[in-house]
Amino acid sequence: MLFWGISFMAMKTALSSGFSPMAVVWLRMSVAVLLLLPFWRRLTKPDYRRGDIGWLALVCLLQPGLYYLCESYAIGLTTSSQAGVISAIVPLLVAAGAFLFLREHISARTIGGIALSIGGVVALSLGATAGAHAPNPALGNSLEVVAMISAAGAMIALKHLIARYDPWLLTGIQALAGVVFFLPGALASNPHTWTSVPASGWIAVAYLGAFVSLGAFGLYATALKRLPASRAAIAINAVPLVALLTGWLVLGESLGVLQAVGCVAIAAGVALGQSGGGQRPEVETAIAEG
Repeated sequence: MLFWGISFMAMKTALSSGFSPMAVVWLRMSVAVLLLLPFWRRLTKPDYRRGDIGWLALVCLLQPGLYYLCESYAIGLTTSSQAGVISAIVPLLVAAGAFLFLREHISARTIGGIALSIGGVVALSLGATAGAHAPNPALGNSLEVVAMISAAGAMIALKHLIARYDPWLLTGIQALAGVVFFLPGALASNPHTWTSVPASGWIAVAYLGAFVSLGAFGLYATALKRLPASRAAIAINAVPLVALLTGWLVLGESLGVLQAVGCVAIAAGVALGQSGGGQRPEVETAIAEG
């Protein structure tokens, strides 16, 4: 979550350095694949079962596909701080998805938390004003919400595979899918202009590939192997704080009064949703077994 929280600032830096959104995503996916490639043969072979290809396709469509597609453009339109705060809704989205698709119990408090956090996102967008760091914050925040929905969906889908697949193998498959998926967009973004990008942009891309697309998501997949999806998602609550601090310290971003209220509402909604009680033991066992 520390790596993920810093990624919003790094993405903003890469975009402001001259890279297009598609170029950043393709380059970071390529970095992740290249770093994992030497260890590919050492990864545990999966226990493939009939139907797994459909789950793998769904995971790759949601993340990296829709997730990176929406988030890369979102951070170019809003501030890294606001995008990071919106990530706080992921645990609640995972809880809602687990209720709908995995038949997990969901309490009234969780439902209230989801509603409160959504209200916070709305306040965050309504209180935003266009500026150098955020030319269209309302649209950017909306795209970030779609990205978080995609991320939550991918986390739930991963639970069906993680018991029989090496977490780093799944991370590598997602990164390789991203290389293929975003190659046309990268080629259409005038690759010859990449040579004029300053060192800070390349450092940001390298960080995103090594520490986020590979490191953060590989570590999170490892956590999913050992924890129920909803419990692993609780850790995402740390992302907004890291994103806010790095956006403020490095990029000089700030929040208005209504946006601060939105942040508090999101935090309160997450806290309320997580106070609704744990899963039933038999549900946790069923999820852990895939």
